[in-house]
Amino acid sequence: MRAEQSGVEPPQSKTSKHQLTTINQFGNRACLTPGAVYGKLSSSWEVYYQLALVKDRKNEIIGEYKTHEGDTGSPEVQIALLSARVNQLTEHLKTHKKDFHSRRGLLMMVGHRRRLLNYLSNKDINRYRAVVSKLGLRR
Repeated sequence: MRAEQSGVEPPQSKTSKHQLTTINQFGNRACLTPGAVYGKLSSSWEVYYQLALVKDRKNEIIGEYKTHEGDTGSPEVQIALLSARVNQLTEHLKTHKKDFHSRRGLLMMVGHRRRLLNYLSNKDINRYRAVVSKLGLRR
């Protein structure tokens, strides 16, 4: 049954520069980001999926940096995974300048990567130099 036939008013829309707020017949609000309005992103799961490393990409990174078969936790692998996430979040923050929660997560990841690099440099300087040169961290 359509809204005109049931006597219920259709949802009201209020458009601003940054978001589209829709008020449905029950008075609930649904806020959509501009990306959702223009068809770029339609749900928060897509945003999460975009920010998280895809399983295939993660396995590719692990395969590239592993030191032995079945290795997923060596410092080299962890540093490589963190570097991929840092690069991805950096790109995200270039377009979403006011996303301070993600910025805090980025800073925490950079600190974690720094601690892993310090550990690796103290443990084996040659492995440290190999990872840094392979990832291009030092210029």
